Amino acid sequence: MDFRDVSLTALRVFRAVADQGTFTAAAASLGYTQSAVSRQIAAIERAAGAELLERRRDGVRLTPAGRVVMRRATVVLDEIEATARELSGLPEQAGTVRLGWFPSAGAVLLPRALTALRRTDPGLQVVGREGSTPALVRALRAGSLDLAVLASAPPFRPPDSESPPLTLQTLTERALCLAVPATHPLARGDFVDVADLRGQRWIAGSSTGEDRLMGVWPGLDERPEIAHTARDWLAKLQLVAAGCGLTTVPAMLASAAPPGVRVLPVRGGPQEQRRLLLARLPHPPTDPVVRVATALRAAAVDASAPSSPPA
Repeated sequence: MDFRDVSLTALRVFRAVADQGTFTAAAASLGYTQSAVSRQIAAIERAAGAELLERRRDGVRLTPAGRVVMRRATVVLDEIEATARELSGLPEQAGTVRLGWFPSAGAVLLPRALTALRRTDPGLQVVGREGSTPALVRALRAGSLDLAVLASAPPFRPPDSESPPLTLQTLTERALCLAVPATHPLARGDFVDVADLRGQRWIAGSSTGEDRLMGVWPGLDERPEIAHTARDWLAKLQLVAAGCGLTTVPAMLASAAPPGVRVLPVRGGPQEQRRLLLARLPHPPTDPVVRVATALRAAAVDASAPSSPPA
């Protein structure tokens, strides 16, 4: 089979697998069976005469040949979609930027940036999705996103080891904070001493996997008591407001905290810094991408301005 005979279906499946990170997730997103996805990938790899995906225990990664195919496939699929819209009489989506963001960025940063863009660039359309940093990086590599807002913690390594490296820009770098019920004894001061975090009850991330301790103050010298687990930031903060425990939050979320929550700095130990990164593939950005990036930078500066935490 010549690669020139590869079907659009195979290209779509290939992009979905690279985007989702596993055959199973790609099958679910496309509404296919996993065996159908496997057949399409096998067909496109036969046509390419090379392995396009490196199968790993934690998912798949694009091989060098896979990156070549992905770069070209993205152009082809985007052109086909534009052609279908034109033939159906729908307006051309000129000035569309595909943006991804990690969950807490969607609470403050995204609404500010999108509000500003509606004033300055009403014809610019921003579409995208929320996801974890690894999932957003995969989507950038797969060509499904133009820009992504990522989270980064010390030692601030690159978000992946693929080549070429992603172009990264730091939007903000601020200390991690603590969300405390307003009725809690720790809420009486203007900061929390790290020594007072021993013996506290915590609201953490998902119940299994690496995210389990997300929400617990890093570096505690005890096994934390996790009272509740929740993925959603609003759910975590509402549980804090209800007096169910403490949780860590980026400083940016202070303005989004609900009534009954104080967001306070922590002192007495090493500073726990967190960065917001703006990431894209290392090719010259289009003008719409530049305008969205500019709005995100301005929103990050605005959101980082000192303000009184809600009580």
